[in-house]
Amino acid sequence: MELGSLRLAMPTAVLAIVLSTAGRPEHSGAAALPGQDLQAKLEYCKTCHGLSGQGYYGYFPIPRLAGQQPKYLENQLRAFNERRRTNPVMANVAHSLSPWMVAALAAHFRNLDARPIGGGPKDRVATGRTIYQEGLPESDVPACSACHGPEAKGQDEIPRLAGQLFPYTVNELTNWSKERGQGGTKVDTSAIMTPTAHNLTQSQIAAIAAYLSYLP
Repeated sequence: MELGSLRLAMPTAVLAIVLSTAGRPEHSGAAALPGQDLQAKLEYCKTCHGLSGQGYYGYFPIPRLAGQQPKYLENQLRAFNERRRTNPVMANVAHSLSPWMVAALAAHFRNLDARPIGGGPKDRVATGRTIYQEGLPESDVPACSACHGPEAKGQDEIPRLAGQLFPYTVNELTNWSKERGQGGTKVDTSAIMTPTAHNLTQSQIAAIAAYLSYLP
């Protein structure tokens, strides 16, 4: 939480989501989510994730959210709240969010288009590109592009990987089974990545992460 606190302009799409919640039966008569409440949450989010959702490249890397798939973001916020994904900071943050706030935040970050920070070792990019596009058949690692798309933009609950911070991707793939899919009987789509992450060496993980860190 190292970045400044300049005001963010609320995108029209997010405002439409907020206003459209009024009168829905799930609200049980409650007023629509006030715009100032959404703005306050965005101010809080940007102190860690950056003014444009670009992420924070420091001692403790904070992931890029700009351009992320809304369904993926919504699922991950629920995962933090339900303890399917371990992160003490985000568990507390997610616990306080209403379903309407979750949807509004996800829509906001989807519409951001920050430049990638890069930072991965450039001598590993070519190897990472090959693994991403072709996989490692000898290690039972499928091509990343098969799910995440040729440009790593993701779809629905499959996350965007393009532009993700190098150390964050390395950390997530290294600790996948320790941090995700912890929900016991709860269905968690993250489980599909467990065998792939397990079959990657640290060198291969670094190569993939380096390649992704430079993708726009």
